[in-house]
Amino acid sequence: MRVGTFVLAAQFPGQGQGEALHRAVRSAEVAEEAGLDSVWLAEHHFVPYGVCPSAVTLAALLLGRTRRIGVGTAVSVLPSVHPVALGEQAALLHLTSGGRFMLGVGRGGPWVDLEVFGAGLAAHESGFPESLDLLMRWLREPRVGADGEQFSFREVAVVPRADELIGGPPGGPEVVVACTSPKSVKLAAERGLPMLLGMHCGDEEKAEMVALWRSHALHTGHSPDEVAEAGHVSAGVVQIADRAADATETLVKAMPGWLRQGLEAHVTIDGRQRTMRDPVAYTELLCALHPVGTPRLAADRLAATAERTGIRRFALLAEGSGDLAATEENVRRLGAEVLPQLA
Repeated sequence: MRVGTFVLAAQFPGQGQGEALHRAVRSAEVAEEAGLDSVWLAEHHFVPYGVCPSAVTLAALLLGRTRRIGVGTAVSVLPSVHPVALGEQAALLHLTSGGRFMLGVGRGGPWVDLEVFGAGLAAHESGFPESLDLLMRWLREPRVGADGEQFSFREVAVVPRADELIGGPPGGPEVVVACTSPKSVKLAAERGLPMLLGMHCGDEEKAEMVALWRSHALHTGHSPDEVAEAGHVSAGVVQIADRAADATETLVKAMPGWLRQGLEAHVTIDGRQRTMRDPVAYTELLCALHPVGTPRLAADRLAATAERTGIRRFALLAEGSGDLAATEENVRRLGAEVLPQLA
């Protein structure tokens, strides 16, 4: 089982943006010290829900500050960036980090980001498959040209080549696709790409998505070995305490204020109304779904999720207290007191 952290760089009420980013960097550094497998970095624009606007930039910093841990994006929002530019950055980080970089991608939401970056609503609603395919070609082929609805350019050389990692396995960085619907599950399955499943989903829903991915991947020609080795990632929340009630209380006190402030700040590109989750109810749901409690309870919940869904990789949000010292302690306890019970 591979357990990592999910870093949002969340700005809690009363905190500055620099404070949120400092906590994000420190929690990633502590994750390596604690023996965790990976760090996954979120990307958001114009909202305090998360103040990291470029997951690949933060990944570059963390790859330079660490030596062992894998660093991935969760996710880089494809409609907000040219897939060739993202492919170049991914190849660069893959090669210079010795293969420690992982690229998670998603289509994001219908936010004002699409207006600011000039992509338009169509890039969100229908353009993701074309962007993803162009990105994957860039990571796998020596020369690439395009003649599609969004991207059209003459053939150019791919520099640097992602498959030229010295002393490493063939192929470029691992690519993971954020999936929230049957349509996105099938899109990932057709391309044989593992899924990143959100922390709002319970085990039953994640198991259904994994089953759909498996059947569709086989139906579209992927081998049973490829399907069996798919490294899907389950996002969640973690909070460790000596008593389960204390862990829940920590999150219920801190997370609703952050969620309310962060989610209310989202603005849609076309003025459509979005229904916001009740922050307290959502926090309580996350506490019930994920490893929130004693080390024994946390280990049991991770093991149960793995058994029910077949997913054995986790990206766990550890900054739910909003406090730097508490986040560092939470990550250390995850490594020292939970991981050994999963071995």
